[in-house]
Amino acid sequence: MSDIPKTYDPSGEEELYRFWESRRYFSPAEPKLGDNIFSMVLPPPNVTGVLHMGHAEMLAIQDILARYHRMKGDITLWIPGTDHAAIATQEKVEREIYKKEKKNRHDLGREEFLKRVNEFASESHDYIVKQIKRMGASLDWSREAFTFDDDRSKAVREAFVKMYDAGLIYRGDRIVNWDPKMQTTVSDDEVEWQDEVTPFYYLKYGPFVIGTARPETKFGDKYVVMHPGDKRYKKYKDGEKIELEWINGSIIATIVKDEAIDPDFGTGVMTITPWHDTTDFEIAERHNLEKEQIIDLRGKLLPIAGEEFEGKKITEARELIVEKLKSKGLIEKIDEKYAHRVAVSSRGGGKIEPQILKQWFVSVNSKFQIPNSKIEGVPLGSETTLKEIMIAAVKNGQIKLVPERFEKIYFHWIENLRDWCISRQIWYGHRIPVFYCEKNKDKDMIIASSKPDKCSFCGKCEMEQDPDTLDTWFSSGLWTFSTLGWGYDDKLWEKEKAFHPMSILETGYDIIFFWVARMILMSGFLLGDIPFKTVYLHGLVRDDKGRKMSKSLGNIIDPLLMADKYGADATRLSLIIGAAPGNDIKLSEDRVRGYRNFSTKLWNIARFISMSGEGNFSGDGSLSDSDKKLLDEFEDLKKRVAQNIESFQFHLAAEELYHYAWHAFADKIIEEMKPRISGGDKSERDSAILVLKKIFYGILVLLHPFMPFVTDTIYRTFGELFVFAGERHDSLMDASW
Repeated sequence: MSDIPKTYDPSGEEELYRFWESRRYFSPAEPKLGDNIFSMVLPPPNVTGVLHMGHAEMLAIQDILARYHRMKGDITLWIPGTDHAAIATQEKVEREIYKKEKKNRHDLGREEFLKRVNEFASESHDYIVKQIKRMGASLDWSREAFTFDDDRSKAVREAFVKMYDAGLIYRGDRIVNWDPKMQTTVSDDEVEWQDEVTPFYYLKYGPFVIGTARPETKFGDKYVVMHPGDKRYKKYKDGEKIELEWINGSIIATIVKDEAIDPDFGTGVMTITPWHDTTDFEIAERHNLEKEQIIDLRGKLLPIAGEEFEGKKITEARELIVEKLKSKGLIEKIDEKYAHRVAVSSRGGGKIEPQILKQWFVSVNSKFQIPNSKIEGVPLGSETTLKEIMIAAVKNGQIKLVPERFEKIYFHWIENLRDWCISRQIWYGHRIPVFYCEKNKDKDMIIASSKPDKCSFCGKCEMEQDPDTLDTWFSSGLWTFSTLGWGYDDKLWEKEKAFHPMSILETGYDIIFFWVARMILMSGFLLGDIPFKTVYLHGLVRDDKGRKMSKSLGNIIDPLLMADKYGADATRLSLIIGAAPGNDIKLSEDRVRGYRNFSTKLWNIARFISMSGEGNFSGDGSLSDSDKKLLDEFEDLKKRVAQNIESFQFHLAAEELYHYAWHAFADKIIEEMKPRISGGDKSERDSAILVLKKIFYGILVLLHPFMPFVTDTIYRTFGELFVFAGERHDSLMDASW
């Protein structure tokens, strides 16, 4: 015992992880018929920087599941990987280049810029992998994937072609989120809503009063819309024309009756700007109305605004427009403190300006035939839509959401889902696999997984590939099966598809719609099956004041730093205990430090039992009824812990183990055994030590999924404690639950 440290030292955790890797503990055997299989993919972290405590919580939860199922004897696969996060990565690299060199991507050229991005992504990837391993995540690194590697790129192209051929991908003019700063469309998940207080203007529009916070968009307003059931405006007929004075002179406005208007909001009347507002665009589509662009892609006013405003940025033009409206007597009143939310790009920081653009879309309402459906509620060979698949898979219980309360939110989002804009005007990412004839680009195009040798239309030109790239969520939507060989290696897919659907997807509740729904969409169409059976949604990790962690607040806690200071196990436990499914958790360094004491407690228990003697290894025959009762009570604990893990109540399992080990076992059982251990009766002493060893071994086994480092270090360091009943392995990773 003299050479064994008095306290647990976490500095050896990285070496222990390398030992686990060398023994291939994380790689599953090939599944055979009748085997129980447990599989999941790691939600791929973005290669834009480093992992935060939210990622650490995700890793801890998933590692608990992986280690538990391995110890149960299930064939367990956990696939690692990272996400190229196209728009976020490009923005970060472009910002750094401008900061250092005062150049943008166009100054560098596409080839050189992409070289810089790939270098950044590679460096970020390496640090992220280091962080993941430091947290003890037992992933099968032989299967590591990247959403932008060659194999995944082939799968993406294959998926695009199949969806286009089925009529689910189309190119059309629709309203999209446009970021004037980054000069690209962005998806809904890349939009943040920020609170803003701004003036709200009540404008005289002929006989009506309309309200707006954006007078700069009103130059093209020539439709006034009201609810058909609003009695205040009963005398006005749908389609009726009225002449009125407007910003730049007299105009002819058209009355439109539409049920989308809320009669109780404002005056119950509004004008519409179809080019720059999603709701207005949909009204215009329903009534086949004209749409005029007011603001260009740089955020400047177009000639429709008139000579005095043309070319001005909307921020500088607004005040001038208001002055003109005042001079013409067109302002009824101004509410100076109007609180509302504005859409901002989470990546570039620019205010979103909706625009109608020709883009590529996935249709969620188009009918297609699904020949090999395994989705309940979608019969074999029936016609269905992507939206119906996304609803059916959850509604029929084939996919279970944990906690269940998120189902209502999920259905609401899916039922209101619009066609998905998948094209981005950036350079980094999967190029859209569409090739155009140089002579007639708008008409002659080929959709193919590889570039044609020659043009099929003119037979002469070298076809040009679409310059746009795909939304990152398109590639990550394939993640559960593109990591198993689908789309690039038929033999591998045939071998690995036994792991699909995945047993579970564990992720944060904040991306349930953007990622989870799209994975169901992709798997439903391409495989006719669900991507996973359960979705476990964890909450956000906040600081001790309940605030979201951010660089600007200076409250970010680095999981790598915590693991090095207090051990990965203490870090993991601080993120599990008290974190019910779907609930946010408050975290501080003090909390992490507190769970380091638990690691020390376990170490001290091992030292005490080890110094107490060998005990009796001949069996349980000499145990008293009270000793057997203690062992029976521990068996009951084991069942409760297993039940809590199986029902995803990880916080309850961890709390019960923590309190049992510290209070029931260390404070009570050991203290009650001490007189027997120090007494003169050898039989009493041996049986007491045997009971302590059996229970302590069981505690280590049950705690191993939660605290893999300290439990395995104790098991390997105090080897003589665990030679009874044939229970001796090279690692607890060999042990059976």
